Amino acid sequence: MLFLKRNYLPISVVLGLLILLLLAVRPTPVLVDSEMVTRGAIEQTIEEEGQTRVAASYKISAPLAAEARRLELEPGDRVKAGEVVARMDAPVSPPLDARGLAEAEARVAAASARVAAAEREHEAEAAAAELSAAELERSRMLAADKLISPSELELMIALTRRQQALERSAHFRLQTARHELELARTALSYGGARTPDSGVIELASPVDGQVLRRFMVSSRLLQAGEPIVEIGDTTTLEVAVDVLSADAVRLEPGMKVRFTRWGREEPLAGRVRRIEPGGFTKVSALGVEEQRVLVIADFTDPPEKWQRLGDGYRVNAGFVLWAEDDVLRLPAAAAFRYPENGGEQTGGESGAKDSVAAGVQEQGWAVFTVENGRARLRPVETGRRGARYFHLLAGLEEGDRVIVHPPRELEDGARITLR
Repeated sequence: MLFLKRNYLPISVVLGLLILLLLAVRPTPVLVDSEMVTRGAIEQTIEEEGQTRVAASYKISAPLAAEARRLELEPGDRVKAGEVVARMDAPVSPPLDARGLAEAEARVAAASARVAAAEREHEAEAAAAELSAAELERSRMLAADKLISPSELELMIALTRRQQALERSAHFRLQTARHELELARTALSYGGARTPDSGVIELASPVDGQVLRRFMVSSRLLQAGEPIVEIGDTTTLEVAVDVLSADAVRLEPGMKVRFTRWGREEPLAGRVRRIEPGGFTKVSALGVEEQRVLVIADFTDPPEKWQRLGDGYRVNAGFVLWAEDDVLRLPAAAAFRYPENGGEQTGGESGAKDSVAAGVQEQGWAVFTVENGRARLRPVETGRRGARYFHLLAGLEEGDRVIVHPPRELEDGARITLR
């Protein structure tokens, strides 16, 4: 006892130094982030930017070289089919020679043939639209009796809307053909000897729609073929999305599309209508040449939801490759391939970790779980992968906490601190 009293201070100093030494050599806990294993929806999508465009737009151009008057219409103004949208003062035209007269008469004949073909096409599309409407009515009755599934009814509604849109497009093409015939007749009638007061050339809209763009405002001389104004029906909007050719082969007509970042929070629903067979080369922002393909999609939501969109507006299109509603989800940022050295185990491992690693090697994927302040290496079996989650098949339970973005120096049994 006397010895302890006399040497109390040196012993305390030695013990303090030992404690400090142990704290100094003790491994520092690794700071990590974590998430929970949950249940919920998971889906795989392809995200790309796209642009809206009017399915049927028409450019009114100058039929011949003449002085165009100032345009009174502004973008957004609505016009009716046959309404005059531009006026041109007919210039003094030199008389046509025999060759020019024959060419003008041939253009009139060709325009007349196009009108006849457009009339037959419109009749066919109208008949198809009438048949589709009748089929939809029968499908509604069958759906009411639960003889067909709701998805089949939705598909029939979409097909009917598409057929109605095709009928409108055929009607627009017919009006355009008649307009072109009128232009050809006008060019023929003003192609002979005329005086400066021969009259005014009036250009009419071929369809009901809105003024999308003006290519001129003030009065000026226009050459034949120069555009004056573009008119279209914004209720026939579609979305053109250019996707990588490697992604385009994974898409199919009828596949669901979700449009986001279009100006409002709620997404818009759509379906793929057509995947164009021809690709094109596009240089990315990083200077990489990419082969891309245009994918055309239609809105399936009512027009009231997307009526604020116009021609040439940007949207983000998410093509849903597959989706499941209620599955066990593992954060994709937590899973990694193990072992990273191709399956060879390095020395210094404990027998317990060797057995765990051997199990991981068979499964291919592993995670670090959080257990009593330490990281534990766990093999997992995964299924399909979505944007943020894996479909977890085996290895963990709902509510288990896993480490996301695990650092390379993290090992099984290491002390950790959660952010």
